[in-house]
Amino acid sequence: MSRLSDRTARRTATVRRKIRLTAGGRARLSVFRSGKHIYAQLIDDRKGETLATASTLEKAMREAGKKGADIDAAKSVGKLIAERAKEKGIKDVVFDRGGYLYHGRIKALADAAREAGLNF
Repeated sequence: MSRLSDRTARRTATVRRKIRLTAGGRARLSVFRSGKHIYAQLIDDRKGETLATASTLEKAMREAGKKGADIDAAKSVGKLIAERAKEKGIKDVVFDRGGYLYHGRIKALADAAREAGLNF
């Protein structure tokens, strides 16, 4: 493995360990991205199932002109995942940024989800 992947794997393990210690039965808001898209999932780790998803790949997002993985698209995905969480009756979540640093698109998605009503 290269040094970069070692650092990313270590950072990911640290984030997951902290989430496991602080989750307290809350759903996990997992964020991941590629160069072209950004995705968010609400996951119930106790049952091992995905409760809700949102991404820039969805038809509604593409029709609204929010395509790609820029900050505006990340904000839209954050709002969408928060709305879907409200529909399921979920208010409190644990934010899982994976191995990504908390800035840019990841921060924009988190801020938009908070503004839309999710607590984390």
